[in-house]
Amino acid sequence: MAVWDDVIPASDLAVYQVAGYGRESGLGQTPALIVIDMTYAFIGDRSEPVLDSARRWPHSCGEEGWRAVPHIARVIAAARAARVPIAYTRGIFKADASDAGTWQGKLRRGFEQPADRTVDGDDFVRELAPQPGDIVVHKDKPSAFFGTPLLSKLIERRVDTVVVTGCTTSGCVRGTVCEAFSNNYKVAVVEEGVFDRAVVPHKVSLFDLQQKYADVISTEAACAYLARCRTAGADRIAA
Repeated sequence: MAVWDDVIPASDLAVYQVAGYGRESGLGQTPALIVIDMTYAFIGDRSEPVLDSARRWPHSCGEEGWRAVPHIARVIAAARAARVPIAYTRGIFKADASDAGTWQGKLRRGFEQPADRTVDGDDFVRELAPQPGDIVVHKDKPSAFFGTPLLSKLIERRVDTVVVTGCTTSGCVRGTVCEAFSNNYKVAVVEEGVFDRAVVPHKVSLFDLQQKYADVISTEAACAYLARCRTAGADRIAA
């Protein structure tokens, strides 16, 4: 049973099936992992229901984000073991969003942080933080590629596939996936490793990405894929 089965009507599913969408596109041999916006601003400084968390952190996805952390950590560990490049993104703006371009028109609370916070919202979540040698890009729009050097970094490493984790599914994850697809990368989205502040946008976005732009795969499948890439890489080196 797919995660979106309870929100996509059978009549809609039938249209996509008849049209021939939703094929598994498969993944390549030289992947990179992208960890999108995994900062405390998007999950809060503690695990709590999203409405409570959003009262303090306007962009927090609350406990949904915290539930994704161990899954993302597993995929990161698998990528490190396979010596797969890992790219991290985050946006850093003034609290009033005065330097955030057109975001200003949509974000009534800007990028404010609670006075009683125990962490800086712009910091990467500790369990997932980058290590020396990882790619870290700052972005000011949803896509990890827009206005950043990420594409050139992936080209340098001869990447043919991107595995995407992070948040939010309907926003920066979707924007990144669509642009990766537009650059002719094969794309995997780790189902348990992405999240949103609302259930319906999350599920509908995963459905649409699976139909047209990416393969939505489990944490287990992502880790197994990265392990296979490690083995293939070792074989190439031995040859």
